[in-house]
Order: sequence, then structure tokens, then C-alpha cells
Amino acid sequence: MAYQAFYRVYRPQSFSEMTGQVHVKQTLQNALLYNKTTHAYLFSGPRGTGKTSAAKIFAKALNCERAPVAEPCNECSSCLSIMEGSNTDVIEFDAASNSRVEEMREIIEKVRFSPANSRFKIYIIDEVHMLSNSAFNALLKTLEEPPEHVVFILATTEPHKLPLTIISRCQRFDFKSHTQADIVLRMVEVLNDAKIPYNEQVLKIIAQAAAGGMRDALSLLDQVVSFSGDEMSVEDALLVTGSISQDMFYDIAEALLAKDIGQALTLLEQLVRDGKDPVRLVEDFITFFRDLLLIQTAPDLHDMLELASHESRFEELAKRFEPATLYQWIEIMTKTQQEMRFSNHTKIYMETALLKMVQADAPVQTSTAAAAAPELEAKVAVLEQLVRDMQQQLKNGSGASSTPAPAEQKKRQRVQSGFKIPTGRIQEVLKNATKPDIQAIKTNWAAVMGQLQKSHSALLNEAEPVAASSDAFVLKFKYDIHCQMASENQTFATAFSQLLEQYTGKAYTPVYVPEAGWLKIREEFIKNSGLKAGNEDKQADAEEENPFSQEGAATEEDPFIAEAERLFGKDFVEIHED
Repeated sequence: MAYQAFYRVYRPQSFSEMTGQVHVKQTLQNALLYNKTTHAYLFSGPRGTGKTSAAKIFAKALNCERAPVAEPCNECSSCLSIMEGSNTDVIEFDAASNSRVEEMREIIEKVRFSPANSRFKIYIIDEVHMLSNSAFNALLKTLEEPPEHVVFILATTEPHKLPLTIISRCQRFDFKSHTQADIVLRMVEVLNDAKIPYNEQVLKIIAQAAAGGMRDALSLLDQVVSFSGDEMSVEDALLVTGSISQDMFYDIAEALLAKDIGQALTLLEQLVRDGKDPVRLVEDFITFFRDLLLIQTAPDLHDMLELASHESRFEELAKRFEPATLYQWIEIMTKTQQEMRFSNHTKIYMETALLKMVQADAPVQTSTAAAAAPELEAKVAVLEQLVRDMQQQLKNGSGASSTPAPAEQKKRQRVQSGFKIPTGRIQEVLKNATKPDIQAIKTNWAAVMGQLQKSHSALLNEAEPVAASSDAFVLKFKYDIHCQMASENQTFATAFSQLLEQYTGKAYTPVYVPEAGWLKIREEFIKNSGLKAGNEDKQADAEEENPFSQEGAATEEDPFIAEAERLFGKDFVEIHED
């Protein structure tokens, strides 16, 4: 017979063989014993935690010839046929490769037929979150009220992708990640059964790399056994799993403690050349510093060490650290891990993190620098006095002299002239502007900002929509640089337009304009709009909305003001009396 991987040979065949998941096993076994099984179950949790195995064991127990039983006998014809995969009444369905509504309809059509040889017809749908919306809708009614002889077992690693209408019709069981101790214990059972010698430190390395998944652990164990031959070694396990040796952790930690950044960066470069992933390195360093902190604060809890082994060198290293330093290093590594997710240059982030750790508690030599450069201190004093004088002028209401202001304004205009304002496009929007369109955009503005990426939403922090027609809107920016960056960023424009269309139901094309240019265009448009006798109706409508000023005195509405408020909204029109 062809060789089979460990995770297939040693798949649990009864609830007692399952590792962990006590809350799941006990609930299912009690339901089997007292005939309180329901028609639909949802098994959710990380990969390799026993969801499909539990579904098959539960199916065997339901159809076991000795039922009701808490454990399948694995001896009767029904149990044996399910184990072999030849039972026609237990149907395994892979939703990842059969996600269309047509496949789901085929299942639904066969649900009404009675089982051929068993008590129940059981459908195990794996990776159910991959089904399309149409397939979910087709399954919905059948899942709620199936025939008495049918049981659905849905398995998924991403339950948040399932419609709530599906989840509410199922009895849900959340599978938890396995602890390292559970994984090591299971690997010991497998190796003892296979009569293969093992090293406990090797098993710890494999369990750490498996990240809570039993299937991953047994697959890695299979690789290490195949690679090592007669006897497994720590070096073989480190090579296969991509982990790094404990001695390397010691060397880098000691280099950082001695503030020898050259040695630390050299060791990091060596690890990267050996094929180690910087993202994985950051995660391992966080775990190593956590172990140092744990053994330092609670020496008796050495069984809780995840990465390091309990030895004298590790304890001596832990005594050399201050707890505050370890806390700070863990925080630096955690932030680096988050930043790495958005970059392809992960090695640079790792090197920067090491530099931060070395310089974290370095004293700032401000006094020495000031003593070495007295002329710099004198310049700072002059600047501080200048700032105080300007603040006093502003307080007294007197601005700077009239000569430099125009010069500064002209210089600023020259600098900002890189962005070409689409005046004609803005005027076209103003001619067709409507209040419902601008209100629709403003109403959904916060929701759209919340869905954008942080880098994109940062461009809109000082921006606001000021006018809108049925197919476009004017977006005013406080700073010219943000306006230019937004207009040149095609990715931002696409994502922004799609989100806005999703929330408003209409496709609006944004037209970008700096604040200074907007004020000028708006003023010219109002003056040149040519309000004639035909605008009395618009003026009357504006007067109905606000016939009085804030002081309570009746005022006669200016036709220019009425037209401006119609186009831009009252919140964006300010009236200054000459």
C-alpha cells in the first residue's frame, strides 16, 4: 500500500481520540446518548483543529448499529463504510470547488429521498463560507426545515462570512486552537505507535511552528522524520520548519543588551541569507522576550515557556534584563509586526526595530550639544523672541507690515501653481448643482471615510464636498499639496468613487480644487450668473426657508445670496457686510 502521511493515518476515529475540544465532545456525546440531536450543526474554528474529523465521528455515532451510543463502535458495517468513504448516506461536499447554486440545487433535490442503509442521511459541507449568495439562498429553506432523516454539518474556518440567516438555523460549536502541550502529547503518541525515537526539544520546535494546528504539526513531523532518517535532531527541525536556534536568540539578545548594533545586524543578515522570513523572526522574537519576562517574574512557571527551554543559560540571561526593557522591546516588535503587513521590504523594518531597541534608553546629549555650539543657542533665543513679538502683534490686532505680505503671497502662488485648477469643469458642476446631491454626499461622507485605507483617508482630513450635480461634485482641499496628491493618485480615485457610489447609489465624479481657487471661482460664478427677473421664484423659495436674520429682524433677501445658498447650501455661504 502507498505511504500515507501521519495526519491521515492518525486521524481520530472516536471522540476519545480527539485532542482537546472538551466542550464540543461532551455536548455532542450527551446529545447522542439522550437522542437530542438537531438537524443542523456549524463547526467553526482555525485550520487543523478537528472540525471535519469531529463531523465524521458524529456521523458514525448517529448511524451506528448500536445507537444510541456516545462513541461509534467502529466495528459495524455502517461505521466501517463511513470510515472507508463508501457509505452513500454520508455525503461529503467541498464548497470550495462546488460553490455554484447549481450544485446546491442537486443536493436539495436529493434531500427528500430516504437513506438507503442508515438511520440518517448526513451532509458534511466543508469550507461552507465559499458558497455563493445564490447557493446560500437555495440552501436556506431546506436547512431550516429538512426532512426528519437528514442532518447537515457545516464546517468553516471563517464563520463571519456566513449569512446570519444560516448561522441562526444551526447549532454552533467553536473549535479552539490546540495548545503546544496538547500538540506535543499527540506527537509523542504518534511516534510511540510508529516506534520512532524522538527528542522533546524537536517536538517543541514543531509545535511552535504549527501555531495551534494539529494537522500542520503532524505534517511538519512527517517532514522532519523523513529528513532526519534514523534520529531527529534540533538542527533538522530548525531547517525544516524555518525556525532559528535558541543559541541565535541568545546571541542577538546579548548583542542588543550590550548595545552592539553591528553584531545584531550581522546576525540578522546571516539569518535572512539562510532563508528565514523576517515576519516570522519578529514573531519568534516577541515569543522569546515573553519567555524571558515570564521566567524573570515567575521562575516556577517554566512549563509555560513556548520557545525557550528551561536551562541555566536562559535563567542567567533573564536576570540581566530589566522588566521595563523587555516591555519596551516587545512593544517595538509588536508595532514592527503590524507595519510589516503593508510592505514588501520586511527586512528593513526588522533592522529598524533592532536599532530602536538599542537606542530606546540611550540618553539624549542635549546639554553637550548646546555647549559645543553656543552660536546655535543664540540663534534659538533670537527665534524665540521673534515668535513672542509676532504673537504679541497678533494679540494687539496689528499684523505684519504691508510690504512683505504681498511678496509672500506671490511666492506662495508660484509654488502652488503646479496644480492646474479645472475651472471649466467646476463651472459646469455649479450650473447643474442641486441641493439633494450635495446633501446625499455629505450624509454618507463619514461612512465612506471609515471604509477608505488610512493613507487615502488622510488625504481627505482637510477636504469637504462643496457643490454637486447629478454626475459630479466639487471637492475642496485646504492644502494644495493634498489636492495635487489626490488628483494624481489613481488608486485613491477609483476606491473613493466606488465607495461613494456604493453608499449614495449614484456615480459621482470628483473634481478637485484648492480652497483659494474655489473661493475665487465661486465668487466669479455668483457675479457672472446674471440673475434676471426669472429668478424671483428661487428668491422666494430661499426667503421661505430663512426670512429673518439671526437677530430676529426681517430682511430682504439679496438675489445673489439666494442663488449662492441654492448652489452651495446655507452652511457654506458666509455674508460679510461692507
